[in-house]
Amino acid sequence: MRDPYSILGVKRDARHEEIKAAWRTKAKTVHPDANRDDPDASARFAEIGQAYDLLKDPKKRDLYDQARKAAEKKQRDQTIMQQREAAREAAERARAAEKLMEELARADARNRTQTGQKTDARTESAEDIVERIFGAEAQNDPKVQQAAEAAKAAASAARADAPAAGEAAQSGAGDDRAAPVSLAANLFSALVRRFRTPQPAPEKAPDITAEAIVTVADLLEQKWITVSLADEREVRFQLEAGMTDGHVVRLKGQGLKLPNMARGDLAVTLLTAREDAFSLRGFDIHTTLPISLSDAVLGCEAKVKTPLGEENITIPAWSGSDRALRIAGKGLADGNGGSGDLVIELRIVLHEKPDEKVTDLMRHMREGLYL
Repeated sequence: MRDPYSILGVKRDARHEEIKAAWRTKAKTVHPDANRDDPDASARFAEIGQAYDLLKDPKKRDLYDQARKAAEKKQRDQTIMQQREAAREAAERARAAEKLMEELARADARNRTQTGQKTDARTESAEDIVERIFGAEAQNDPKVQQAAEAAKAAASAARADAPAAGEAAQSGAGDDRAAPVSLAANLFSALVRRFRTPQPAPEKAPDITAEAIVTVADLLEQKWITVSLADEREVRFQLEAGMTDGHVVRLKGQGLKLPNMARGDLAVTLLTAREDAFSLRGFDIHTTLPISLSDAVLGCEAKVKTPLGEENITIPAWSGSDRALRIAGKGLADGNGGSGDLVIELRIVLHEKPDEKVTDLMRHMREGLYL
């Protein structure tokens, strides 16, 4: 089941009286008898009943609140652990790269010593160094094998540059500092490029949640909304197409701010005002229109209030309280180029004072005495 608080449209600290009133209002709106053309009416009505059964019982409500908080904490902990694991792996890769660079430096030093002691001594080539360092691991570890291939490529590039550098030395150009770039330097740069990874992003602070009470007119006009947070901040955002009752707006970087951590997000749940004359089902706007018994039987022209003004409608003859009239395209924008409908639910009402003629007519109809 979805969040029962969102289903009933109440805050998490709502009192029992508020929850009961919200349940009654929702139940009347979605009752299957009043929505016979809606195949999902029974499921929604049952969902509202389940949400009320949970929240009206203090023990069940407390258990649900504890379970929800535990689930949110578990999710935050998992995220933090994943970020820490990524940072640990990055540190291990950096240490491995340092170790390889030190080994290559020692190999290069040995090559220089051997060259100075004996001119015909066979110096260790770049390929020899790579094979000695990586050895059999290069056959099994994809990461090490990639690094070996990069080092070999760098070594080949160094040999290709060597003749040109030798000619420059024979012509007397430069001094010892103008010697060919050392083999180790080439290998270092290749390995650093291969192993160096972007610094892991700092751990992200947990997200925070909030609720915003809006009217149907606010959603239609896509107004700017201000949300007051517990840390005395106020955050503003604009309503957009595709938002409706229960929609969660995620505001990046507007959550908690903690030292050495990336700022979390703010998740705002939109709730339509309970005192509003209109309710939402998806992107359809629902309202009720009271009509007299005579208008229900004979039909009439009427005006119905909408969130943005009045609309003229025709009530067909013999329209009961289970009748719903639709005005296409007068609902909320769905974010995909379309819009919901305005749904008018008819409600037959009697005169404030008894009418003798109506009473007499109903008595004759019930007892089968027709004039």
